[in-house]
Amino acid sequence: MTTDPRGTELWKITLGELDEKMGVKIVEESVERVVATMPVEGNRQSFGLLHGGASLAVGEAVGSWAAVIHASTLGKTAVGVDVSATHHKSARDGTITITATPIHLGGTLTTHEVLIANEAGERLCTLRITNLLLERKK
Repeated sequence: MTTDPRGTELWKITLGELDEKMGVKIVEESVERVVATMPVEGNRQSFGLLHGGASLAVGEAVGSWAAVIHASTLGKTAVGVDVSATHHKSARDGTITITATPIHLGGTLTTHEVLIANEAGERLCTLRITNLLLERKK
């Protein structure tokens, strides 16, 4: 586990089964920013485009990981309570980059903006996710 400047142990991201099946790779993880990548190939819908559900699934995962990293600085964990997304543009191939940055880091709630971009840096999707911070179960 890594630590924050106060010496608090930060939670380290572990991929779940769906993340692995989708080909998600972690690039960066901190309280300030979580970045991951995912291939479009293997995550397309029947018309050959990146599936909107795949965008939501990976966006929610990255935003939730960011919330749990923040929660770990408080000795807590996080659970998602709301997620919404706007799809701006489609993709047929390549790798997408998913970046979560905090809008609000509280002691009870966090809100993150999650941007999904193609290899050219064009925004494909914008998500907003809110997580509730809870005491860890013993």
